[in-house]
Amino acid sequence: MKFPQIQALKDIAALIDCEYVGADDFEVHGMNEIHVVEPGDIVFVDHPKYYDKALQSAATIVLINKEVDCPDGKALLISDDPFRDFNALTRHFRPFLQANVSIAPTAKVGEGTVIQPNTFVGNNVTIGKNCLIHSNVAIYDNTVIGDNVIIHAGTILGGDAFYYKKRPEGFDQLLSGGRVVIEDNVGIGAACTIDKGVTGDTTIGAGTKIDNQVHIGHDTVIGKKCLIASQTGIAGCVVVEDEVTMWGQVGVTSAITIGTKAVILAQTGVAKSLPGGKVYFGSPAEESREKLKDMAYVKRIPEILQKLK
Repeated sequence: MKFPQIQALKDIAALIDCEYVGADDFEVHGMNEIHVVEPGDIVFVDHPKYYDKALQSAATIVLINKEVDCPDGKALLISDDPFRDFNALTRHFRPFLQANVSIAPTAKVGEGTVIQPNTFVGNNVTIGKNCLIHSNVAIYDNTVIGDNVIIHAGTILGGDAFYYKKRPEGFDQLLSGGRVVIEDNVGIGAACTIDKGVTGDTTIGAGTKIDNQVHIGHDTVIGKKCLIASQTGIAGCVVVEDEVTMWGQVGVTSAITIGTKAVILAQTGVAKSLPGGKVYFGSPAEESREKLKDMAYVKRIPEILQKLK
């Protein structure tokens, strides 16, 4: 998430009332989650296990809960609770805007697009040309939709990321300030849910077709011309490359990559990155031919035991 204008380090520190290491006028361009940080971004870290990853990331401002040596060319924000203060910055730069009409006046809708009754289109949404948005779709603030997109009834674009910190009193949610971006010629079935990025974009590539009742988590990037069948669930920060096919009830864990033209058969559980160009099945996912051989061998166990008697 980029700020509307470049901020000075001292001003960011003042917003969250914390100490800082670096020049007063050190430039802060935005804030991002660790998977998508760029130079000029703030990244937060609150666990020693991830200090090095954050300090060595592309981010040039690190919001951290311990005084450490500041890497060259970077700045630090020293906070007793980086998670809380990261939320405070999201709340300041991307505040919740209440709506009082079905289609926000700041939304932009392209020529030839049809929006059926009872659909909600939020603030600063952009919808391209010749789209068809069926009834009871909810399109949250800042969503971007390309041309020739079809979205069926009951789908929700832009829900919050499923991202929580466990505290003694319960779970504290990390606020989501990112977007959903739907590229041209995408088809989305009924009752799908696509969460916005924590600070970046959840993206559905051009020409991809998504069946009914599919969930896609925050900051996930789906490539071009993919097919995703019903009841598939894809966690956050996943990269699905171009022309991947996922059949029904596939489950995909977070922060992995599925390679180009991979085929994931129904009810497969994907727990690690998979190379493209192969067919996978089972949980954990394996190449389907090997997995099916294993299943055939298992079926022969009673026969083998009978022979041993």
